[in-house]
Amino acid sequence: MERKRPGGLFITGSDTNVGKTYITALIARQLRAAGHSVGVYKPAASGCKMIDGQLVSEDAVALWEAAGRPGELRHVCPQLFAAPLAPHLAARAEGRSIDCKLLRSGIQYWESRSEIILVEGAGGLISPIGDTEYVADLAYEFGYPLIVVVANRIGAINQALQTLIAARSFRGGLTVAGVILNEVVAHAGTPDQITDPSFAANGAELQLHTDVPLLAEVRAGQTSLPHGINWFDLASRECATGSASVRHSWDSTE
Repeated sequence: MERKRPGGLFITGSDTNVGKTYITALIARQLRAAGHSVGVYKPAASGCKMIDGQLVSEDAVALWEAAGRPGELRHVCPQLFAAPLAPHLAARAEGRSIDCKLLRSGIQYWESRSEIILVEGAGGLISPIGDTEYVADLAYEFGYPLIVVVANRIGAINQALQTLIAARSFRGGLTVAGVILNEVVAHAGTPDQITDPSFAANGAELQLHTDVPLLAEVRAGQTSLPHGINWFDLASRECATGSASVRHSWDSTE
C-alpha cells in the first residue's frame, strides 16, 4: 500500500530577521518531545559560513538539532550560498544559479521518513527566490498551511496584515494556520519590549484586525511554545481561497 504523504507546515515571516528559524526549531522540539518524527526542510539558504572548506547554514543546523538529527544534515538545506542576499542573487554572485527543480524535489527526502514536515522559507512570503518566482510559489506548490512569524515590535500590525493579504490573494489563496508574535532582540542586545511601547498591545491589535488565530506570543529566550497547540490539526487544514481573513472596510459600498 502506498504511504500517505505526511502533513506539514510552511513557516514564513512578515519580514527578514523575525525569528523564523527560532520558531520553527521550537515547533520541531515540541513535536519531537511528544514522540513524533519530524522532517525539517529549508529549500535554500544564503549568508552561509565556510567551515572546514564547506558552506554551512547555521539555520539548517539549528533545525536539524531541534528535530533530533533526523536523516542527513545535507538534506535539510540542499542549496547553500555565501553572500547575505536573496538566494538567487547570492547564487548569481558566485557564478551559480538556483536549481528551481531541486527547490521542490528536495522535500521528497523527508516525505518517506517523517510524520510531519516543517518547511522554513527564506525571508518573507513575497521574497523573490528566483528571477520569476517567490517564496509563496513554493508554499503554494507544497500545499502546506502557513505559520506566519511576526516580529513583536512597532510596525508589526502593518507587516502582519500585508502578509496575510498577500497570502489571501496569491494564486487563488494560501491557507494560513496561524500567526506567532516573536520578541526579537535589538542589535544592542536589549529585547525590544523594554524600549517599544507597542510590544504589549500588538497581540490584541492583531486579533482585532484579523480572524487568523494568534497561536503564541513568544518572549526572547523562551525555550518552549504553549502546550495545547495541535500542530497536526493545523497541518491538516485544507488549502482554501481567501483563508487568511483580514477585517477591512476599504471595499465597503457604504
